[in-house]
Amino acid sequence: APPRWLRFSVPVRVPDGRPMLAIVIDDMGVDRRRSGRVMSLKGPLTLSFLTYADDLDRQTREAADAGHELMLHVAMAPRNERLDAGPNVLESGLDPTELRRRLAWGLARFGTFVGINNHMGSQFTADAEGMRVVMETLRDRGLLFLDSRTTADTVGARVAHEVGVPVVERNVFLDNVNTEKAVRARLDEAIAIARKRGYAVAIGHPRDATIAVLSDWLGRAADEGIAVVPVTAVVKR
Repeated sequence: APPRWLRFSVPVRVPDGRPMLAIVIDDMGVDRRRSGRVMSLKGPLTLSFLTYADDLDRQTREAADAGHELMLHVAMAPRNERLDAGPNVLESGLDPTELRRRLAWGLARFGTFVGINNHMGSQFTADAEGMRVVMETLRDRGLLFLDSRTTADTVGARVAHEVGVPVVERNVFLDNVNTEKAVRARLDEAIAIARKRGYAVAIGHPRDATIAVLSDWLGRAADEGIAVVPVTAVVKR
């Protein structure tokens, strides 16, 4: 049987040589109203649902029915201890059994995702030992890893390669500055990377400015020669 990341991937046909842009929306499922607006955007987008959102079966079914690819947004410890990453956060210093238990809790929240990416995680993703435990679980379950790259010190991609987990890395955060002008500038940056490299991965959030910019641009992407693809298309390239 094909691995889960392939089984639940959204198939797309990309014309030869067309630059691919994967747009991932993190933090899905908690702000229900904005998450719903994201689902109604033209896709396929990749929607990453927080493990602690409510009613995940229904929300993720709705997102999949709308043609989007699904990921699980897993809380990992940030460097700033004052930030609350959420329940069952993966943190350095936990023994492997407890790490696996916390990860398994998240992975059991719904069934149809292609992989995970980190929510926060500037501390944990720099910890090779902890990340190896995570990658071994992902490998055993046939899932991919998207490194949100919340720190330059992340070892996510390196450990994924060592363990044999398909991995993609974020190139651009769309909405660190939450204004339409800033989001548009970051989107242009992601498009430029895609044209140069053949692909790019941009991460945004269910925020008004992000939704407005994407809603305006997604209908024109094809005319501009950009293929909007789910994250698995970048792995398959």
